[in-house]
Amino acid sequence: MLCLVLSAAFSYAHGVARTEFEKGTPIIVIQKVAHEGPEKSGSILPTIDGHCLTVTFTENLGEVVIDITTATGLSVDFISTQTPNGVMFYIPNTGSYVVTFTLPNGDEYYGEFEVTD
Repeated sequence: MLCLVLSAAFSYAHGVARTEFEKGTPIIVIQKVAHEGPEKSGSILPTIDGHCLTVTFTENLGEVVIDITTATGLSVDFISTQTPNGVMFYIPNTGSYVVTFTLPNGDEYYGEFEVTD
């Protein structure tokens, strides 16, 4: 039993069992407009991995509007979602993008990211 537990532990530690969570590149979230309440950028965790944008909310922020645009302002995707949860987006083209999060109280946060192949 001890050998089984130790081999599983070593496999997990070295990633042999492929149980580790693959993460993309984190996107820095910056507060754009503040209306009231404490700053919530730490509760919004977007990452980009190839063409896949993943957004995770670590606390209940209410209904959050997520708007993805190109750097020139063309809309790519727009969704309203309840938190806490996660949302995934597929960004079809390479280039520079901005993701904006609007909270129910009007606070806005944004992050800039690049999609490279």
